[in-house]
Amino acid sequence: MTLQNLKSILVGFNPEDKAPSSALRYALSLASQAGAHVSVCSLTPEMTITHAFVSDVAAGLVASENRRLREVADAATEQARQDCITAGIPCTAEVVQEHYSVLAPQFAKRARIHDATIVDAEPDSLSLGRGLLEETLFGSGRPLVVVPKGTDTFHCRRIVIAWDGSARATRAVNDALPFLRGADQVEILSVSGEKDLSQSIAGAELAPHLVRHGVNCAVKDLASKDGDVGETIRTQAGLLRADLLVMGAFVHSRLRQLVLGGVTQSMLKSCPVPLLLSY
Repeated sequence: MTLQNLKSILVGFNPEDKAPSSALRYALSLASQAGAHVSVCSLTPEMTITHAFVSDVAAGLVASENRRLREVADAATEQARQDCITAGIPCTAEVVQEHYSVLAPQFAKRARIHDATIVDAEPDSLSLGRGLLEETLFGSGRPLVVVPKGTDTFHCRRIVIAWDGSARATRAVNDALPFLRGADQVEILSVSGEKDLSQSIAGAELAPHLVRHGVNCAVKDLASKDGDVGETIRTQAGLLRADLLVMGAFVHSRLRQLVLGGVTQSMLKSCPVPLLLSY
């Protein structure tokens, strides 16, 4: 497979996770196949005490925990660097240890100067990991690939595009072109149910554009089962045995904050394959 225009990959992982990072392994597999440089970020929070009158004992415990977190992150980062060297992958590897309010924006800034960013899936919408994922999605301007646990090797033979004709979906398709060109089979899937798609650009109109880019694609329109668009997309991805799902991140604006829409939340909570999101 030839992956053109994919030369710089960023991967962020939490070294404290008990299970090995699937995102890290997936990123190294992708970088190896694409001949790309990979930037590895071991993301670890720095604990702080905000109360002005804490005891020396409490301050000492926090400092000790920060040292422990740093040691774990240093070891994980060095292992990632050695894995890259062994695989012949050009890389940089660093520990980013900051207070959480700084950690997520710092990672999002790094993502702006890479072709794609890869992170582990985080089903819990209230977790710190999900917050970092969303900050990167909203703040980087670059595509984000979310990798489910157990998916350690990059494959891109079959791809499903979740297409609703929106500007976000268009952005996702454009960002995914390096993958789409290399795939054997691409399905443009439109699922009615959550939105009125009657006035949108149809998948059949997108197909000729992709064909001009050398993409082998087909079009499918489905009605959602029991109104659950996310489950319908998951089912179709399973039937196709997809290696990648491409979709735009649908959001609502509430109190000046960006909140992920229902289908996007559903796919982040449970997606059987790597999910490429663009915003």
